[in-house]
Amino acid sequence: MHRTDTAPARAASRLVLAVSIVLPVTAVAQADPARDFPQRPLRIMGQGVGSTADYLSRVVGQKLTERWGQPVVVDNRAGAGGTIPTEVAVRATPDGHTLVMGHAGPMVSAVTLYPKLSYDPVRDLQPISMVAQGVTAVVVHTSVPAGSLRELAAWAKQKGRIAYGSAGNGSISHLSGELFRKVVGIDLEHVPYKSAGAALTALVSGEVQLSFLSPVTVAGQLKAGSAAKMRPLAVSSPKRFVGAPDIPGSAEAGYPQFEARLWFGLFTAAKVPKPIVDKLNQAVVEILAMPDVRETILRQGIEVGSSTPAELGRFVSDEIARWTPIIRAAGITAD
Repeated sequence: MHRTDTAPARAASRLVLAVSIVLPVTAVAQADPARDFPQRPLRIMGQGVGSTADYLSRVVGQKLTERWGQPVVVDNRAGAGGTIPTEVAVRATPDGHTLVMGHAGPMVSAVTLYPKLSYDPVRDLQPISMVAQGVTAVVVHTSVPAGSLRELAAWAKQKGRIAYGSAGNGSISHLSGELFRKVVGIDLEHVPYKSAGAALTALVSGEVQLSFLSPVTVAGQLKAGSAAKMRPLAVSSPKRFVGAPDIPGSAEAGYPQFEARLWFGLFTAAKVPKPIVDKLNQAVVEILAMPDVRETILRQGIEVGSSTPAELGRFVSDEIARWTPIIRAAGITAD
């Protein structure tokens, strides 16, 4: 019988076996783009300075830095209802290092307000996780002689048109104002600013008499006591909001139909590999579950709440379906 089990044959067999083991391991390593992520500093497009999106971006960014050892830069670019920073995220290299703190402005109302919008929030952005939800607060300048929504409505009807400032066209503060106009039946003039912080500055200076802003944005004024230049009258939820328990809910204030949800979620470019999105989601979910993070954010007037990428995607689609007919019926434009 002719034997083939020679020393050279055995050596060759061992080589083939070694290669067969190494190649799959190497292929798996190469197929997992999340293994070494992040490889450089991350960037969160956080909207305008002083906004809730800016605040949340900094809280999450700091925790991501502590977790991964990579700096997280919050890049604020205000204007155009949040579409400017969102466009940056859409056009960024799809490797997960550029995120955007999205909200109703660039993710929902922009679809209707900007016919030539350069991106589709559903097609061109990939959800990572919901970050927080809350309400807007109806706040007036201290010169306004009203301590309740009913007193504000009576004063506004007597005075005629009054100006309200928003965080920009299509922002939830803009939509809240238009919904308030409809529910209360008063004449309002919309004055859009480049960010929530800018709208607050306009309110406390008396440039506008009314605004609809997140409790996070007005937190400093709420804590100023007698030195405050604004007064909160109600929040945009029927019941009192856990993040601002001292402010009446809209039902308590006499207008239960006044309900507008404030929300913020993290997104990245659509073509970012799923393993990286999953790694980002896991990190954000774990960060938002930290007691110190939850307590810190709640003290500012907003409630943290994470989600899966799919859940955030469905939420955005539902919000677009909800607000689009309202925006069109109200004739809201990008001014």
